[in-house]
Amino acid sequence: MKFSYSIAAFAILCIGFGAGLWMGGGESDRGLEEAESAVYRCPMHPTVVSDRPGACPVCGMDMVPDRKDTQASNGRTGERKVLYWRAPMDPNYTSETPGKSPMGMDLVPVYEDEVMGSGGGVKIDAATVQKIGVKTALINRQALLRQVRAVGTVDYDETRITDVNTKITGWVETLFVDFTGQNVKKGQPLLEIYSPELVAAQEEYLTSSDYVKRLKGTASQDVLKGAQDLLHASKQRLLYWDITEGQIDELERKRTVQRTMTVYSPQEGVVTHKAVNNGAYIKAGQHLYRIAALDSVWVYADIYEYEMPWVKVGQQAEVVLPSMPGKIRVGKVIYIFPFLEPKTRTVRVRMAFDNAESALKPDMFASVKIKPVVSLDAVVVPIQAVIHSGERNVVIIDLGEGRFMPREVVLGVEAEGVYEVLEGLSEGERIVTSSQFLIDSESNLKAALAGMSKQGAGDATRMSSKTMEQPESKSDHDETKAPAGHQH
Repeated sequence: MKFSYSIAAFAILCIGFGAGLWMGGGESDRGLEEAESAVYRCPMHPTVVSDRPGACPVCGMDMVPDRKDTQASNGRTGERKVLYWRAPMDPNYTSETPGKSPMGMDLVPVYEDEVMGSGGGVKIDAATVQKIGVKTALINRQALLRQVRAVGTVDYDETRITDVNTKITGWVETLFVDFTGQNVKKGQPLLEIYSPELVAAQEEYLTSSDYVKRLKGTASQDVLKGAQDLLHASKQRLLYWDITEGQIDELERKRTVQRTMTVYSPQEGVVTHKAVNNGAYIKAGQHLYRIAALDSVWVYADIYEYEMPWVKVGQQAEVVLPSMPGKIRVGKVIYIFPFLEPKTRTVRVRMAFDNAESALKPDMFASVKIKPVVSLDAVVVPIQAVIHSGERNVVIIDLGEGRFMPREVVLGVEAEGVYEVLEGLSEGERIVTSSQFLIDSESNLKAALAGMSKQGAGDATRMSSKTMEQPESKSDHDETKAPAGHQH
């Protein structure tokens, strides 16, 4: 009986002791799990984690506690997507599923909004964004104009230059226009020339005219027609020598041969060259004057070959004279030369401008600006928003809530402080226009760390596989070596 009581008391004691151990162990496990689940992260570098408070090894900022909410087996925690799982004490060890690190600690999640994919995105808190001076701009569409600048030279309009000469030989008796640069009107007398040939031609015309008048009403039609043909030939000779119809009518009316012939200006303009003096003997076809109209002028400019794709005939052009810096004169491109100057690697372009005020004088220098329309509806970004890195052009996209993502773009023409974007951006997106280099550096650092982490995870997985395979192979080896008689 006493033996039965002793056994019962001993059983009760063991049950109580086991319950105490079980309750104490549960509290200890919960405390350990809670301690392991509490990690510390850098606010500027969310990929840097630690199991104890301290300073971030990258930027030196104090790390803040970050408690894991849930660990879903499908790789998602709440509404935040988990990219991979990382060991708190060994950032190089990662896994695609939750579990334990080689040191026995719970793996912590690395979220997509913290390391935004392989593109190297980054998340920055609002205070830091303000401190580093981040500025953004909204992408929009606009007409894109490019400015082509050059130095131009004013020249005469070659289509409005006339050389004056005579078709007869003679002597200059009176010179009405006697100096270069003189303005002349159309029909203004230039000089008087005496020519024996001209005197004989006038006499022949008057004789033929008198002969026709005498034959009218008395001679036969054939004889009269012959006399009229002779009169017509005499008149044509005078006309071929630049005697005007008015001068011939005056000769017909006065019936007096003129000793000299007057040469008149064929157009209005300025005498740019004079090659005759009073009393000079001149031959038929000899150059006497050159008269150029200045109410319209040409401007020549040399355009570099890389700018030639933007210059077309008919485009608007502007010139500004050094003597009148505030005065802009508008013309247009009328001709592009079909060859390149080999020494300067430029193409000459001709522009036409009205010059009613005669402000544009030949051989003047002028600042030329051509504004070709590249596109009427183009996606553009400010020049300062683009990061040029070798063959790539990158902009930083503002995703909102402190999230930024670099994106490669294809650029078109540069014009008026903006780039045309051919690929990579769309209207309505927001990009960073200031401090984008700091964000890009941080993004590249995170991308490099992510790549190193994934490589380390692969190495750790391979090493773990080899470690697990070695005991198994040894056991198999021992099992195959064991004698058959010792198996039980």
